[in-house]
Amino acid sequence: MQIDHILTPQRTFAGVQGGSKKKMLELIGKMIAQHSHLDPDSIYQNLIAREKLGSTGFGNGIAIPHCRLEDCHKPVGALFQLQSKIDFDALDGEPVDLIFVLLVPSEATEQHLQILKMLAEKLDQANLREKLRAAGDAEELYSIITTAQTGN
Repeated sequence: MQIDHILTPQRTFAGVQGGSKKKMLELIGKMIAQHSHLDPDSIYQNLIAREKLGSTGFGNGIAIPHCRLEDCHKPVGALFQLQSKIDFDALDGEPVDLIFVLLVPSEATEQHLQILKMLAEKLDQANLREKLRAAGDAEELYSIITTAQTGN
């Protein structure tokens, strides 16, 4: 699956004010809901529930919060570039400034895992992370993430 199958320019946000992990997850719910049919409270509650199982702070300043949602009918992605780093209980202990959110239908198990694997491989590339952090606006951010190749 290509990243532009789940991410739209409308769900790509640059220079977002972070705050705390909880506030960020609440903001994520609201911002995704503005550009989808999904309920902001449902997004927030399901992301919080997933975080309680273990942090989705991936390392290297990246978090990939994800969850299944009842009223989600196809995978939905959103990319957030934060103005300043926030503590996300990441595995490496480092604060986070790039967040890729993945919401999938409740029955999407294998597809969910494949998308997470693709995102992790893509965001594991140091040069891509640097470009994403340097992006001046959401349009540039979207262009960088959707044209980046996995691997190298």
